[in-house]
Amino acid sequence: MRARRLQSLAALALAGWLVLPLLPLAIWSVAHGWRFPDLLPQAWTTKAWSYALSDTAGVLNSFGLTTLIATATTLLAALVGVPAGRAIGLHSFPGKRLVLILLLAPAILPGLATVFGLHGLFLRLGLTGTLAGVILAHLVPVLPYMTLVMAAVFSRFDPAIEHQARSLGATPVQTFRFVTLPAILPGLLTASLFAFLVSWSQYLLTLAIGGGRVQTLPLLLYSFVAAGRNDVTAAIALLYLLPGLVILAITARQITGRSAALTEGLRP
Repeated sequence: MRARRLQSLAALALAGWLVLPLLPLAIWSVAHGWRFPDLLPQAWTTKAWSYALSDTAGVLNSFGLTTLIATATTLLAALVGVPAGRAIGLHSFPGKRLVLILLLAPAILPGLATVFGLHGLFLRLGLTGTLAGVILAHLVPVLPYMTLVMAAVFSRFDPAIEHQARSLGATPVQTFRFVTLPAILPGLLTASLFAFLVSWSQYLLTLAIGGGRVQTLPLLLYSFVAAGRNDVTAAIALLYLLPGLVILAITARQITGRSAALTEGLRP
């Protein structure tokens, strides 16, 4: 019981530490001026929220565009990352270590170097300033997360259950739908969550490849920060958190659940 209490207190302390930076944002979003050394604003207003949710600010359009880009990037990353992760997790092949190093390269290289390299390439391909170009650019930092998480998932996957399904007459599509997918679903949801959030938060890549024509929420957020509109910035920042929280709430049960097909207990 004492250990459980300590664990609960530690979890609450961690949650409080993570939520603490959001409190000033919440206050700023409804403050009518908040000057030092006042502990709280002297006046309150919802003008920042009214402006942020109006058509004039363009926040809702940017919100929808950012969601579209992050969703498309995640789907494309899954199409590539699932089979790539399966190959890395289940098989040994020449150059496997080199492939892993290349997958980690976007995380190791400085962000500006990656942005400049992609900008030069996409400029020659005519993809700058386009929605497709931004989505393809987002795949560069997103694919490593998707592939490496799926490689870890498949490293614990037992292909024998697929062979058993095929021996019972299941087609390849049926085997994937009813056997493989349920087994890898928690890991796939985890990888998709990371992929979505990485794409959702991209600023430099979107600015360089989009050329200012693709106005996502991070770009709009930085523009209000530069303009010194703390109240509107706080409101947009709180809206910025919504997709991640919603997706995490939806997928939390699957992510924290256990899949029998992934456990080694099935192996003879």
